[in-house]
Amino acid sequence: MVLESWFKRLISAARLHSIWQDAAAPGSNDVPVPMSRTLLHTVLHGLVLLVFLMVLKRMWTKAGSKPSNTLFKPDTTTGEADNKNQWTPQRFDYPEVTPCAFELKNLKPVPYRPFRWGQYHVTMGIRAMPWSEWIELDSTYSIYQRVRSFRLRTRERNVVRVLPLREDGIVQVLGGAEAAKELAYELAEYLSRRYPTSFRVTRISPSSSSIPSIGGVPLSWDGKLPIRVIEVNETGAKFDLSILGTLEGVAMGEQAMKIVTGLVQEDIAIMIEGSDGKYYFQAGSICTPGFWRMDDKIGMPLDEIHMSGNVPQFKEKLEMSMERFFRRMPLDKPVIRNNYFIQVVKPSETVESARERPGEMISDVDSEELGWSRSTNGPEDDFVHGHGHGAEPAEYLEPATLRLRSERQTLRRLPRTGAVIFGIRTYLFKVEELARERGVAGRLASAIRSWPDDVAIYKGRKMYRDILLSYLDECAEVIGPEASSMATYPY
Repeated sequence: MVLESWFKRLISAARLHSIWQDAAAPGSNDVPVPMSRTLLHTVLHGLVLLVFLMVLKRMWTKAGSKPSNTLFKPDTTTGEADNKNQWTPQRFDYPEVTPCAFELKNLKPVPYRPFRWGQYHVTMGIRAMPWSEWIELDSTYSIYQRVRSFRLRTRERNVVRVLPLREDGIVQVLGGAEAAKELAYELAEYLSRRYPTSFRVTRISPSSSSIPSIGGVPLSWDGKLPIRVIEVNETGAKFDLSILGTLEGVAMGEQAMKIVTGLVQEDIAIMIEGSDGKYYFQAGSICTPGFWRMDDKIGMPLDEIHMSGNVPQFKEKLEMSMERFFRRMPLDKPVIRNNYFIQVVKPSETVESARERPGEMISDVDSEELGWSRSTNGPEDDFVHGHGHGAEPAEYLEPATLRLRSERQTLRRLPRTGAVIFGIRTYLFKVEELARERGVAGRLASAIRSWPDDVAIYKGRKMYRDILLSYLDECAEVIGPEASSMATYPY
């Protein structure tokens, strides 16, 4: 239709041109040209142009009917998102981050109680995340970092890993290294703004010969020079980001993720879109998962991660909405959700028994089983993916050894690589302590009883049900109900 319109315009123009030339103005020196010959020439030119445009259209249609065999090369001039598996680095106007006035040692962990009265529903359960609340740190920072450092030292690439480019004839997925690098710089910018009393940064010199960037977009916020060094007052750790400029590929990406590991309390999975439109787990720092292992999931697309882990009702209620959400997620609208499990921990050891053993043991570093819930899932190396809560009920299972394990999960897209950052901050709360809060014991008991059978299996209810529910019922009777049955979620 467009080509026909163009042709009609050519004919109209030809007619006007011929009439104008045949009817030369009186007194003009122009020699009239016969109308028929001028029209013929113009029509012939129009036909040639029409054929040329039709050939171009056929070439474009043919090219668009097949997937490209080349990986996306960012166009750094436009700063716009492109088609599937194609992301152009963007210059993002970062929202203001509200500084926290307190030192980490004076920040109590947020008391998440993400369970409700009544019927249980399987949903994504996401809500808008205020920009200033992307990363939560608190007085347990040093404890978490001790666990994370021990896990990184002893488990190595089982807890920090970056995958290279995948190109196997089925799907093309960019490696996770560039996104890991971007994440390290993003965290340095954010943490120094959000927790200014706890993090110090030194930026590169104005005379520096090169500016760290991705796709031509500098790795900094608000037009400032990129950060070179970030120091953590709480632990004394010091991280030199400039080392990333001396490395390439997987080595660079894994060094970036080690820096990330030492900066925050949460685990992070980097998800990158493949040529099939699915998001793949291409890099991660997974030091405190408790109930799953990175080796079992890395490299998988979003749907396979959940289905192989036997997530209840994922196929029926979550798959389509989750994949659609990942593809459409904008830069300026991060989201957050909370979940919860129950886990068992070993009783605290006596000082004498701890001194009898030479060297540092995981039980010395992680008595609450933050990194791996051995009492609930058995030995980490023997774990069968998708079958959590596989350990036999521990003989020491009692209210004093039960914990509410709650994950605060965040999703945020990075502007330069387009990767989606999945943050998982884990909180552990002693059941004996939270049950003393007015109304919480009754609410938790109601939530656990409301789980459908598939959710109950997934959360391992059979292991602790009788002991936990009996204890919660007793506490609820003694302490009394909440003032309102609609407590503000997720507290």
